[in-house]
Amino acid sequence: MRPTSPAADARTVHRTGTVNSTQELAFALAAAGAADGVVVVAEAQTAGRGRRGRRWVDEAGASLLASVVVRTRLAPPVQPLLSYAAAVAVVDTLRRAAGLEARVKWPNDVLVRGRKVAGILLEARDGVVVVGIGLNVGQQSFPRELAGRATSVALETGRREDREALLGVLLEELDRWRGVLERDGFEPVRARWRAAAHTLGRTIRVDGATGVAVDLDAEGALVVDGDGGRRRVVAGELSEEH
Repeated sequence: MRPTSPAADARTVHRTGTVNSTQELAFALAAAGAADGVVVVAEAQTAGRGRRGRRWVDEAGASLLASVVVRTRLAPPVQPLLSYAAAVAVVDTLRRAAGLEARVKWPNDVLVRGRKVAGILLEARDGVVVVGIGLNVGQQSFPRELAGRATSVALETGRREDREALLGVLLEELDRWRGVLERDGFEPVRARWRAAAHTLGRTIRVDGATGVAVDLDAEGALVVDGDGGRRRVVAGELSEEH
C-alpha cells in the first residue's frame, strides 16, 4: 500500500490491490489516527459488502472501489443523511465525467436506465463515519444473478473511462455535497436527490407495505401513499410493483 497526493488536492489516498474490504481498512486507518478525508482505493475486494449485509460483487480492475474517512461535525442523529449527499455526488460525477444521466433508487442506489451502476454504504464507529462507494466502470458483462439488473459506465457509454479521472471528480463532488449538508442543512441535498429520484412516483413495496412513493421528507424518510394512507419508511428493502 502506498499513499499518494493527487495534484487536485492534498488528501491522502491509500491504494491497494486486493483487500477484504475498503471499509474495514478505512476504519483501521481511522483508529490509527487517519485524518478527515483520507481515502482507501482497492483493485478488488474479497469481502466487500453493500447495504443490509449484502455481499458486493466486483470484477478486479473494473470497478472504482473507494472508502472515505469522514470526521464530520454533524450530530450523530443527522449523520445518516451523508448517504444522500454521497448519492447525489455520484449522480453529478457521472454527469460531469461520463455524460450519463443517472437516477437514485431510495435510499442511495445509483441507476442508469434502471440498472444499478453504483452502490453506497455508510457506516459509523467510534465517532468516525466511513462512506463507501462502489462504481461499476469497466465491466462488459455481469454474473447471471446480476444480468439485467446491473450496468457499468463502459456499457452505457461504449468507452473505457479512466478510473483515476472518475475518482478525482467523485471526491470533488463528495466534498461539495458534504459541505452543503454541513453548512446549509439537508434541504439542498434533498432537493437534488428528489430531482434525480428514480423511486418517486412509482408503485413500490417496502417494509411490508405497497403504495406510491411520493416524497423524501426532511429527515430522509421515504413517504409512501398506500391504502392505509401515507406512511414514513426509514429503512427497508424496496422493490417495484409491476
